[in-house]
Amino acid sequence: MRRIRPPFTVRREGSVHARTSRGLTAVGLAAALALTATACDSGDGARASGEASASASSADDGKIKIPDDIKRKLKEHGIDVDKWKNGAWKNWKKDDWLREADDFINPVIKGLWNPDRMRKANDPDKVVGADDLAGDQGVSDPTPAPVPAQAVPAAYHEHAPTAGKVFFDSPKGTMVCSATVVKDPAHPGKSNLVWTAGHCVHAGKQGGWYRNIAFVPAYNNSGLTATQLASATRQQVAPYGVWWGDWAQTSQQWIAQGGETGGQGASYDFAVIHVTPEAGSGGKSLEETVGSALPVNFNAPAVPKVDSITASGYPAAAPYDGQALYQCQDKPGRLSLLRTDPTMYRIGCTMTGGASGGGWVERDASGKPALVSNTSIGPVSSGWLAGPRLGQVAKGVYDSVSEKFAGR
Repeated sequence: MRRIRPPFTVRREGSVHARTSRGLTAVGLAAALALTATACDSGDGARASGEASASASSADDGKIKIPDDIKRKLKEHGIDVDKWKNGAWKNWKKDDWLREADDFINPVIKGLWNPDRMRKANDPDKVVGADDLAGDQGVSDPTPAPVPAQAVPAAYHEHAPTAGKVFFDSPKGTMVCSATVVKDPAHPGKSNLVWTAGHCVHAGKQGGWYRNIAFVPAYNNSGLTATQLASATRQQVAPYGVWWGDWAQTSQQWIAQGGETGGQGASYDFAVIHVTPEAGSGGKSLEETVGSALPVNFNAPAVPKVDSITASGYPAAAPYDGQALYQCQDKPGRLSLLRTDPTMYRIGCTMTGGASGGGWVERDASGKPALVSNTSIGPVSSGWLAGPRLGQVAKGVYDSVSEKFAGR
C-alpha cells in the first residue's frame, strides 16, 4: 500500500494499466504461455530454466504451441520466449519496460512462485510528501483512532474465502499485495476475476507493467508461522493453486498520475485481473475452486451513510511479517487528497504495507456482503487506511475485463 511517513509520507505497493475507447484504461494482451522453471531465489528474482511444456494449445510432443496471434504480439515487443523464461524478464531498462495499453504480457512460468519466493516477497516502498495531504483538499474528516487489526482464524478459507495475495516482480525485487476474488457478470458462478489496487500491477506515470503477476487464494490457509513456512510445501502455502494474470486493467487516471511520489491517482487506485491456473484446475474456474466470489457495489452509499466496513489483507511491514491474514472493522470517514478527485473512504486500522489491494467489504441491510473499495494508502506508522470509493470509472474497468472474456 502507499504508506505515509511522518509527518505525511505515503508508500504504495504495485499497479496495473490500460486504456479503452471509452476513455478508461484498456488492458493489453497477456500471453498465457505455460513455461517450466526451476526453483528460484527471492531477491532480484528467480532464475527460470527448463523446456516449455504446455499452453492453452499444446503440441503432441508436449512442448508449447504458441498461437500465431500471440507469436506476432511477442515479436512486436521484441520478446523471445526462451530468453524470457531464462531470466530476460529481469531487464527493467526504461526503453524495454512495456507500458502502453496493449503491452501487458505476462507469460506463465511454472514453478517461479515457489514457497520460499512467496514467503520472502516484500511490499514496495513508495512515498508522498506532506504537501499531498495538506494541499488543495476537499472535505476530510478528522484522522480516525487506530483500530487494532485482528488475526483471522485459520483456516482462512473458512472465514475469508475470497481473500488472497498477489505476487509480482518489479525493478526493486519480488513484491506482494493483497486481493479479492470477485464475481464476473459474464460467467455467473464461474468467475476468474480478482480485484486489487491499481498500483499492484503497474508503476504509474514513470513506469510500466509489473511482471510475473500471480494470485494465490487463501495463502498460508493453515496459518503456519514464519518458522513453519520455511519448510512448508507448495500445497501448504497455496492450497488452491497459483493463478497467473492473463489480462489486467486499471484506471487511466492511475496510469497517467500514479507514481513513486505524490498522492495523485489514489482515488482511482483499483484494478481487475483475469487469471488462469498455472496447473490444471480440473476445468474449474477460480470461483468454483475457492467456492465463493464477492459482488462489487459501484453504488455504495456516500461515506457518512456507511455504518461499517471490514478491510482484509496480509500486512507485511513491521510488526507483521506478511504470512498471516488480518482484518479491521470500523465506521469510515472521508479523506480528500485533491479537490478535483473523488473523496476516499478512510478507516482506523493498524495494518501496514502488504495489505495494499485488500478488499473492503460492506454488508447491506439484509446482511449480504459486497466489495466497495480496496486498500490504497495509509501512514507508515500505521493507524489508518484509505481506499477509493468505487464509481463509474471502476465499473468501466470491471465491465471491460468481464466483456473481454464473455465468449470464452
